Amino acid sequence: MEIHLNRVDYIQVGVTSQKTMRLLPALGKKATQKVAIADHDGILTCFGMKKGEAVPMFKTLPGQKIARMDLGGAVGTPQEKIFVCSGSQVRGFTKKGKQFLTFEANLTESINAMHVSGADLFVCASYIYNHYCDCKDQDYYLSGDKINDITCLSSENLTRLIPVLACQDRVLRVLQGSELAYDIEVPGPPSVLELYNRDKGEEILYGTTDGKIGLVQIGEDSAVTKWEIDNDKKKGGILCIDTYDIVGDGVNDVLVGRDDGTVEVYGFDSTNEPALRFEHVLSESVTSIQGGCVGKESYDEVLTATYTGWVTGLTTEPQKAEAGPGDEVKMSKETQSKVEALRAELEQLQVKVLQGREQYQQTSQSSTAVSAVPVFSVNDKFTLCQDDASYSLTLEVQTAIDNLLLQSDVPIDLLDVDKNSAVVSFSECDSEQPNGNFLLATYRCQANTTRLELKVRSIEGQYGTLQAYITPRLQPKTCQVRQYQIKPLSLHQRTHSIDQDRPMNRLNLVGQFSFAEIHSWVVFCLPEVPEKTPAGDSITFYFHNTFLGTQLEATYCKGEGHFRSDNISTISILNDVLSKEATKRKINLNISYDISDDSVSHTLKMIHPKLEYQLLLARKVQLIDALKELQVHEGNADFLIPEYRNILDESANLLEEYKKQPAHLERLYGMITDLFIDKFKFKGQNVKTRVSSLLEILDNYDLNSLLEFFQ
Repeated sequence: MEIHLNRVDYIQVGVTSQKTMRLLPALGKKATQKVAIADHDGILTCFGMKKGEAVPMFKTLPGQKIARMDLGGAVGTPQEKIFVCSGSQVRGFTKKGKQFLTFEANLTESINAMHVSGADLFVCASYIYNHYCDCKDQDYYLSGDKINDITCLSSENLTRLIPVLACQDRVLRVLQGSELAYDIEVPGPPSVLELYNRDKGEEILYGTTDGKIGLVQIGEDSAVTKWEIDNDKKKGGILCIDTYDIVGDGVNDVLVGRDDGTVEVYGFDSTNEPALRFEHVLSESVTSIQGGCVGKESYDEVLTATYTGWVTGLTTEPQKAEAGPGDEVKMSKETQSKVEALRAELEQLQVKVLQGREQYQQTSQSSTAVSAVPVFSVNDKFTLCQDDASYSLTLEVQTAIDNLLLQSDVPIDLLDVDKNSAVVSFSECDSEQPNGNFLLATYRCQANTTRLELKVRSIEGQYGTLQAYITPRLQPKTCQVRQYQIKPLSLHQRTHSIDQDRPMNRLNLVGQFSFAEIHSWVVFCLPEVPEKTPAGDSITFYFHNTFLGTQLEATYCKGEGHFRSDNISTISILNDVLSKEATKRKINLNISYDISDDSVSHTLKMIHPKLEYQLLLARKVQLIDALKELQVHEGNADFLIPEYRNILDESANLLEEYKKQPAHLERLYGMITDLFIDKFKFKGQNVKTRVSSLLEILDNYDLNSLLEFFQ
């Protein structure tokens, strides 16, 4: 049961944040709805459709950037009061645009998530949750990691309001008053929460930054996961979710907006499993999504707001058929007047642009000229992808990008991204210099590219900074620099538990350092660790290596740190970096370690399938040219053995896969070499002279002879 929706663009406002557009309740059953949208200029706009035109109902004055919006009202009445938050302030407006509330939450940080339910207001800054009732302080909670979103459950079956926080450490935290009732592990860092049924909801939909969606049923003291949708097709992260019956089968469908511009509609079959019914790709990230009726009464649509402020509808209303050649084009009077109005507006704009250019030329040549750099906003995301152990760098600019320069002072590989149409060129680098570069790459973008996605892969143990210089198509020329830290253990990802039965190596530190100091060292070494020092006296974090599958446990408190891993190289990197950081601060460390010889063969066995696969792939790719030549010479490939015929049939896929993973073999060789050097380093032996013999064994790879060599 596929659905067909047609795209209509309504209006453009300023740059928008996540969840800042809502549809106001309809007055009649089939009536159209008003749209409220807030932007980074601090303007709240409310518009409705009249004769196919978007007509503003009201518009507030500019101010501080608006980060979130929610609708509220007395329980049991239409939820048509608009609440927006900017900085640490929450303001309330009626549907006519009259401001009736200004509430200062007295938080030291800006509010980044908000939920309104009757007289209850729930707001969150980075780590802090506050609950107010009738603007009076009720509950307060300090989260262990960054809070990305909040929602609150209330239904007849529940005895109390249940607030749920979506936290960066892959956990949904369920609160009771100012205490944590329990938490739920989810398969990725949750970025957005939405009630599946606003009126009687005990079910919550969540979306993660790595593109997974799930439904959880929340009880007062435990939760049940109903279903999860994996992100097999490697689409973008989830920014917004809504529920609305767009298919018209009486069951709410799930509407999803992603940061790569994909809009999806999931319907439910008879088994209550979600199935994709519709997909459309916009050119920029979708910050808000709503189901309702906007353009024309009785026609449902999926309304979206994008990063640069476009409000676009995907409507069930059939569009006028295109006139073919030889057809008489009959335009309705309404359409004709629309086209004429647009032409007139275009002419006026062209005149304005010419006048502006002349004025700029005159002022820039006068003796009192002051150069003004145009300000533009950049939306960027640098995240570790679990599936292929690479970092995805996404850059989105509110205007077209002209070019992008990537510069890195650590060795990293650039991987191919299918969605990326920019032309890349590499410059010579001199990595021998003290501040030398390992990578200089320029991406030249095609016209109207506002979003770029890149993939890079780092090497553990090599750390530094990746810098992106973004130049948009603006006059005068201007550029913004963004920096991303490549950490010493950059391929590690937070997890909730580890396998305790593996052979483990230990590193123990004792010294005159505070809890905050050792926490800052761990933040420096590992990704996905909260910047803020955890509450309490000690903390344990678990990690797994996304490339190899090895694991790490870090437990530390004031004056002590204990690290356990089944990979000696991980312990070696931690040892080097932590001693360096302590030396910088003139802190004496007492370091001891306990090395397990079994862990070496264990790690080699984990590398084995990857290495075998890559060697086989490399061999197949080497044969392709020779086999093609034979095929041309003989006229067909029937005389070849099945294995070689298979290589010819699969040649395109094999070459593509090989191209997508540059330096994969060298990387695995590097890991085995590091493992060899690190094993003997802890025994006080330098075996660098034997590396050439190790490489010979790797070239004629056999797991048993490799294990023997390590012994």
